Amino acid sequence: MSPIVSIQNLSKQYASGFQALKNVDLDIEEGEILALLGPNGAGKTTLISIICGLVNATSGAAKVGGFDVVDDFREARSLIGLVPQEIALEPFQTVNDALRFTRGLFGKRQDDALAKSILEKLSLWDKRDTKTMELSGGMKRRVLIAKALCHEPRVLFLDEPTAGVDVELRKEMWDVVRQLKADGVTIILTTHYIEEAEEIADRVGVIHNGELLLVEKKATLMQRMGKRQMRIELMQQLASIPQSLASYNLDYTADDQTLTYSYEANGERTGIAALFADLSKAGLILRDVETRQSSLEDIFVGLVEDKS
Repeated sequence: MSPIVSIQNLSKQYASGFQALKNVDLDIEEGEILALLGPNGAGKTTLISIICGLVNATSGAAKVGGFDVVDDFREARSLIGLVPQEIALEPFQTVNDALRFTRGLFGKRQDDALAKSILEKLSLWDKRDTKTMELSGGMKRRVLIAKALCHEPRVLFLDEPTAGVDVELRKEMWDVVRQLKADGVTIILTTHYIEEAEEIADRVGVIHNGELLLVEKKATLMQRMGKRQMRIELMQQLASIPQSLASYNLDYTADDQTLTYSYEANGERTGIAALFADLSKAGLILRDVETRQSSLEDIFVGLVEDKS
């Protein structure tokens, strides 16, 4: 099956000489949630803007549903819903009228049943006759999503959809995204909240300085690049780590009398059994042991630091 979005050798250089994107290649499969991670200025919004026809690429090509975003821009744009970072709504327009107006821009007839369905999914039905200026920030973001969905796109771009939203509402938005995926919508999400990508994404892409460093299934990425750490709390305080334990590259924190041992999450030999044996030989008595898996944030920070 052909990808719903296909990007080939895409680059963008501004008149100032700034290279916002550098030869990006990316295929996005229909029905998946792809999270694009990257620091400010990495190129995430530029990439989305090119696909959505808001910015012209310097070189390369992008297609949506097989339609070139430049040569077949009307067909390509009709398949796309975009939720921008900025909240830009007509303040005196009601929620219902906002959806009707946006749907009309795509040349589609009014569909009250569809509008009701969208608003109900986004918990906005009871606000349908409310002017947008009277809504909270979180509700306004939901209206942006409703507007992006009202012409029935196959691909939805969410550019920092939960920026400035409290934790409870952010989790509600995650549920909305999962429901959209269940309805068959392909979702491309940019976010600063790495927990967001870890929670809902199928695949993760990391962009830094205009380069797409990797795109990989979230689970595979965390297994391949993740590490585990074992924290060993000792009964006694150490003046220094015994020389017999030097090969384990342990870190010691005197405040809580804790040794930290790092090892590969998917390694065949973790070295834990040997470490425990050597701890016993060194006369160290353990009070407690706990392990933790690297988070997606740890992996992301490591990738970006390596490229800096």
